[in-house]
Amino acid sequence: MRKARIAGLGFYVPENVVTNQDLTSFMDTSDEWIRERTGIEERRWVVPGEDTTSGMGVKAARMAIENAGLEASDIDFIIFATLSPDYYFPGPGVQVQEALGIDTIGALDVRNQCSGFVYALSVADQYIKTGMYNNILVIGSEYHSGGLEKTTRGRGVTVIFGDGAGAAVVTASDDANRGILSTHLHSEGKNATELALIGPATSRWVDQIIADHSEEDTSFYPYMNGNYVFKHAVTRFPEVIMEALMANNLTPADIDLLVPHQANLRIAQFVQRTMKLRDDQVFNNIMKYGNTTAASVPIALTEAFQQGRVKPGDLICLAAFGSGFTWASALIRW
Repeated sequence: MRKARIAGLGFYVPENVVTNQDLTSFMDTSDEWIRERTGIEERRWVVPGEDTTSGMGVKAARMAIENAGLEASDIDFIIFATLSPDYYFPGPGVQVQEALGIDTIGALDVRNQCSGFVYALSVADQYIKTGMYNNILVIGSEYHSGGLEKTTRGRGVTVIFGDGAGAAVVTASDDANRGILSTHLHSEGKNATELALIGPATSRWVDQIIADHSEEDTSFYPYMNGNYVFKHAVTRFPEVIMEALMANNLTPADIDLLVPHQANLRIAQFVQRTMKLRDDQVFNNIMKYGNTTAASVPIALTEAFQQGRVKPGDLICLAAFGSGFTWASALIRW
């Protein structure tokens, strides 16, 4: 049976570094306050007008395609995960197809926020296994900074998020000992509004927001019930990781590297302690980039690979939790 494996990885982050100290110029916060609550030291924000969600995705995609030893013309399907598309519609998948100059292949957009890349990887895995496609480009990209409330009122969310993109080329393999072993996807919609951006949307369109606008209206900014999200995340992360391990008759000790969604360093550390994983079994880079939502897993996976922490034969676990609530995991034999 055909298996799906990741043949190439790539990522891109804007050059503009925004430190915690930089944030103190327009909100009441401090480096100590941010580090203590999130572990973040700096993040990358797009300079307005210099890039887009799809543009960053294309840059990450070019790197992934090159690292896979392929040409853009070898790609036969695109899956793009994001919560911050260039347009309300169409989604950015078609923009990548155009920018890469690929013929009229299919482009699918995934809206699973922080879990988006793992969800997209799961879709790619199924398409490869069934023989429908041979080389699938999977992208996670986010341009958060343009939609954040850069005031003291919005600091609980704004200090967390960064911009960037990551990509993977998923290709077919006949090697039974190499590739994606399994993926596991979950959702719990009753918690949808605990981490959400409510408007603009079809339920509250732009003209209504403008007509109703007051200084108290925050519906067009991201909202997060931080403590509630944290409590759910530290439960769901270990659950979905163990689900993947048990499905493959493995244990936490077998993991060579866990690459979690970079939501909050405290969450990752809690999960590490819960699962009794060593420091060398977990990869975190939220300190440098903040939470890049759908881009965080592929950015972290690419950096880990570049640093020699992902090697042939290694057991790699990807896991994510976020808005929806949705959560997911993927277990890979590299």
